[in-house]
Amino acid sequence: MIDIRLVRNDLASVKAALARKNVDGAEVELTAQLDTRLRELTSLRDDLRARVRSISKQVGLAKRVGDEALAETLAVESRRLGGDERALDNDLADVEAALRELLLRLPNLPAPDAPDGASAQDNVVLRVKGHDPGRYADHQRVPHWEIGAELGILDLERAAKISGSMFAMYRGLGATLARALCQLALDHNADAFEEIRPPTLVRSDTLTATGQLPKFADDAYHVERDDLWAIPTAEVPLTSLAGDEILDEAELPMRAMAYTPCYRREAGSAGRDTRGLLRLHEFDKVEILAYTTPTEAAEMHAELLGRAEAVLVLLDLPYRVVDICTGDLGQSHARAFDLEVYAPGCDQWLEVSSVSWFSDYQARRANIRYRPTAEKGTAFVHTLNGSALAVPRVWAALVETHRQHDGSVRIPEALHPYLRGHQLIAAP
Repeated sequence: MIDIRLVRNDLASVKAALARKNVDGAEVELTAQLDTRLRELTSLRDDLRARVRSISKQVGLAKRVGDEALAETLAVESRRLGGDERALDNDLADVEAALRELLLRLPNLPAPDAPDGASAQDNVVLRVKGHDPGRYADHQRVPHWEIGAELGILDLERAAKISGSMFAMYRGLGATLARALCQLALDHNADAFEEIRPPTLVRSDTLTATGQLPKFADDAYHVERDDLWAIPTAEVPLTSLAGDEILDEAELPMRAMAYTPCYRREAGSAGRDTRGLLRLHEFDKVEILAYTTPTEAAEMHAELLGRAEAVLVLLDLPYRVVDICTGDLGQSHARAFDLEVYAPGCDQWLEVSSVSWFSDYQARRANIRYRPTAEKGTAFVHTLNGSALAVPRVWAALVETHRQHDGSVRIPEALHPYLRGHQLIAAP
């Protein structure tokens, strides 16, 4: 969540910043009003408590001197004030809950250098690598769901029979390829990132820490009996690794990576891009994440982006880097770059990674702090993450891009060690 002190001390700047994310200024005004009311009630409650303590001392003094009448009068007044205090406590709790709910729903402030824009149509393509629209032959213009069925490596019909629509089943070398992609991403980042295998069911407060709750509850799978949520990305458990902890600055930057299955209802997809592997309820992904100090954040953001790009280069996939505009930035994001690969069979640019900087927004929700070496007190860390590799769309672009004249699929050299010696996927 954003720092309430910013709302309190510079309301106009917060309204202007959130207006860049298309946030109604009335929500920010209400946040400021609730904060003012909370402080007023807190002051009244504290004054009442002080009066009750003072009267209690007077009651004791009156009893010591034998003035029972005065002691009783003071005790009656103390009980009355105690009732007022309890009523104020209830009002305080209501206002505090309302303020927290608003703060949880207010998005992060966009970074000053994030490009302005109203929607995804205003995103800025920074660079395109390896893409030549005229290079693709007819055999590459076949969609991956047809290639997968022809080669016996993708079985969408049986996946639907077992689980319903928007689930996938990889078979044979298709399954091996999916696993190989994850292992390649893990191996590529193992030089600097600790591998973690976190739980894939998490508590509500863990999902709240990253910004998925309360706003995106409809897109998540909830196990109501246990009040656990299936993670939409490994970002969720990795972000909360040091929740409610204070780290030493010497421990930063802290880097972690994880392979996990991911689960998303895709409640708002409304039939959009639901064919093949383009939008699934369950998929595999490798996430890379870091905690940093504020001064380290920009360098780390660039590093995460470079690492995600490097994997696409290893896979010989044309891609582009997109600078996400303020109107398309996510709830928790201050700045983000998307990596999109071109899939010739679908004739689409497919988002395969979002490399994001969240400033201290998530850390405030998860209460992740560090102790600066040169200053007193503590400060909130900055969190950053990105998809090192998300399987479905990379798998789709790979089989379309590397399809050969005879219908087989060439395996990029970087994946050879993981394919049990196979360098080609051919029809059985």
